Amino acid sequence: MWRIVMIIGCLSLGAPALAQNKTTIEKLNDAWTAAFNKGDAAAVAALYTEDAYVLPPGSSMVKGRAAIEAFWRQAAQQMTDAKLTTVDVLPLGRSAAREVGTVTLKTKSQPPQEVVGKYVVVWRKIGRDWKLATDIWNTDK
Repeated sequence: MWRIVMIIGCLSLGAPALAQNKTTIEKLNDAWTAAFNKGDAAAVAALYTEDAYVLPPGSSMVKGRAAIEAFWRQAAQQMTDAKLTTVDVLPLGRSAAREVGTVTLKTKSQPPQEVVGKYVVVWRKIGRDWKLATDIWNTDK
């Protein structure tokens, strides 16, 4: 009997952490898009680690939660209707995961223009929470 307990214990230690599955990552992305679409840059930034990096196309690297909040505040003034679609999630040990996905947004200009792109992010487990540690994307055009 103790062998069965040991085997189950070893298997559970080797299993990826719960947030490293597509369904959980999609829920985190839903929180990100809801906050962004409301223009709530503080709530968007709260989904990032304190030392996170955002690497926007054609722009300087943004580091740290305060700078990330300012970045997304400005972006939300120009864009809306963000939609993230998770394509793949790869566990990177027990406390990190890499996500690849696609993004669509609409500009607030008249007439609105659709922006289509793709992204790669690294999620990191901080305590009990999963946070974005690295966020990079580019557009399809």
